[in-house]
Amino acid sequence: MALVLGIESSCDETAVALVTTDRRIVAQRIASQDAEHAPYGGVVPEIAARAHAERLAPMIAGVLEDAGVELADCDAIAATAGPGLIGGVMVGLVSAKALAMATDVPLIAINHLEGHALSPRLADPSLEFPYILLLVSGGHCQILKVDGVGRYRRLATTIDDALGEAFDKTAKILGIGFPGGPAVERLATKGDSKAVPLPRPLVGSGEPHFSFAGLKSAV
Repeated sequence: MALVLGIESSCDETAVALVTTDRRIVAQRIASQDAEHAPYGGVVPEIAARAHAERLAPMIAGVLEDAGVELADCDAIAATAGPGLIGGVMVGLVSAKALAMATDVPLIAINHLEGHALSPRLADPSLEFPYILLLVSGGHCQILKVDGVGRYRRLATTIDDALGEAFDKTAKILGIGFPGGPAVERLATKGDSKAVPLPRPLVGSGEPHFSFAGLKSAV
C-alpha cells in the first residue's frame, strides 16, 4: 500500500491530502479564498495564485503533521496539471515537482476533471465501474460514462457557459454575494419559480446537452 501526497490549486481553493492506494484519505486540509474574491464578485486569477503560494507550504507541513508522517514516507507526489487557472496550477505543480525531486519519488500530473470523475470512489469505496457521472464545476458541465481509470466517454456537455459561471455572474448582477452558487440556491428555495419567465434552452432539441448563456442573459 503506497502513500501519495496530493496537491490541488486549479482555482480558488488550496487543498492538500495524504491518500493511500487503497483509496483511504489519511489526512487533508482545505483553505478557501472566498473572502479574498468576494469584493470582486468572482475569482481573480492573480489573487488566487498569490493565495496558493502563501498557503501551500504550511498546509503541506500541517497535513504531514496531522498524519504523523514525514515527507520521506510518501511514495509519490501528485498535483493538478490542468485544466484550471494557469497561475494557481503552476504554483501547485512547481511545488510538487520540487518535493518529488527532493525526495526522489515519482511526480504524478493529475487532470483536474479526471479527479472529479473518480472522486465518488473515495466517498463510496463500494462504487464499481462503469457509472454515469454528472460533472458540474465553475468551468465545466458534462455527463460522462466512466468505464475505468483513464476510460471516459462524454455523453453531454454545455454548448456555451458552465453552470458555475452562470451562477456567479447571476449572483454578481443581483448583488447577493460570492460564491454565487450557494447564494442563488438559498434564494431559489424561498422563491416562486413561476414569478419570472425564463428561457428553457434546448427543450425539444433531442440533444442531451446543456446551455446556460441564455439564462444568464435573461437575468
